[in-house]
Amino acid sequence: MRTTSRFSSCISCLLFPLEAMAEVKASLFCGVVAAVLSSAVFAFVEDLDDTFKDTRVNDIWLVDFYAPWCGYCKKLEPVWHDVGVELKTSGSPVRVGKMDATAYSGMASEFGVRGYPTIKLLKGDLAYNYKGPRTKDDIVEFANRVAGPAVRALPSKQMFEHMLKRHDVLFVYVGGESPLKEKYNDVASELIVYTYFFSAPEEVFPESVTLPELPAVVVFKDGGYFTYDEYEDASLSSWVNKERFQGYLQIDGFTLYELGETGKLVAIAVIDEKDPKEESGRLKTLIQRVAKEYRELFNRDFQFGHMDGNDYINSLIMGEVTVPSVIILNTSNEQYFLPSEPIETMEQLVQFINGVLNGSAQAYGGDGFIQRIKRVAFDARSTIMSVFRSSPLLGCFLFGLPLGVISLMCYGICTAESDDGSDDIDAHKREGLTDEEEEEEEECQRTPELEGPDEDEEDEAGEKDPDEKKTD
Repeated sequence: MRTTSRFSSCISCLLFPLEAMAEVKASLFCGVVAAVLSSAVFAFVEDLDDTFKDTRVNDIWLVDFYAPWCGYCKKLEPVWHDVGVELKTSGSPVRVGKMDATAYSGMASEFGVRGYPTIKLLKGDLAYNYKGPRTKDDIVEFANRVAGPAVRALPSKQMFEHMLKRHDVLFVYVGGESPLKEKYNDVASELIVYTYFFSAPEEVFPESVTLPELPAVVVFKDGGYFTYDEYEDASLSSWVNKERFQGYLQIDGFTLYELGETGKLVAIAVIDEKDPKEESGRLKTLIQRVAKEYRELFNRDFQFGHMDGNDYINSLIMGEVTVPSVIILNTSNEQYFLPSEPIETMEQLVQFINGVLNGSAQAYGGDGFIQRIKRVAFDARSTIMSVFRSSPLLGCFLFGLPLGVISLMCYGICTAESDDGSDDIDAHKREGLTDEEEEEEEECQRTPELEGPDEDEEDEAGEKDPDEKKTD
């Protein structure tokens, strides 16, 4: 029995190291593979330095200017690597890089970097800022759009129909060489960061599309088409900027920021999409109908849409908006308009919009001095409350410690003894002395002056004329 047990124990001692070594080899192999794959992924995003200025000219670059301490930059980092992988594997000519804007501040300022992170597509001598959502799909779509030609051709009906299904808003130039085409190309080079631009012959359009004259610039959206009128629509750039959105859309904070660049007032139905009440759906339908049926009257001045919830609106106006309700925002001067009574019919909504248009509606907010002070106080309060809600202990440390130090300093200043008090004490002491004692005290204070002549005086005495000494 002992022999058998001893033999089995020896076998187990031999087998265990072999199994352990196999597991170690497998884990090492997996680690090497993971490291190779991760290094391959990271190789798609190049770290740029100050030599980038001279080497970038012949390529199209999508660059993330970041700061190592920036939280938003750290959040963008994994997305940025996915963007690099997507553009590289899809065969895009765009090269992806990142630059520490704090280490190469001169390069960053030369490219106009003022905040972190800043995403720019550099194409020849042109630099295009990306202002869209920081998601992989949106950034990749932006890079592919801007990297290509400013104006793309639509040679066939099939291509036109394909692009019409793919894009909610489609700008098309129709006609031959003309001054309008030159303007269109310039506008396309400027606004390609927002939308696509195409050119096509008139034959690619359906028979239902009739153009009054050629050349023409047409936008297809909202199930119809609208033609640019040089006399009524002012500059082509302004018209394209206003028409690059659908007539009605869902609005969030980012979309509202973009709408502010169009110069339009924004009419919003503030609703709760999770609330089954009919009131939210009714207001949403009213806004949609006005956007479609009153386009000719309101399109140049208003953008229509709805927003889910009132949190963003409340922070914007520093007040409380009931849900559901209608509000009109002027993003250029931070004014807003609220109806004097609840909107129940389309006639009331149209009357309210006309009141804002002709100036009879009451305006609130604005960008005056008082409103700016109110904004600073509101933002400070919101920041403090958000910190305390997310981490009460951190909030107490950040705000309680400075207040405690300031309180101790104020207490020390208020309770400190002044020099006047010591002077008063000396005065009281002297009041109890006689005139002779005061004279003795003054003589004691003057004793340093009576100790003897200065060295200079001794030197002068030693230099007296010998004849004078004899005379003495």
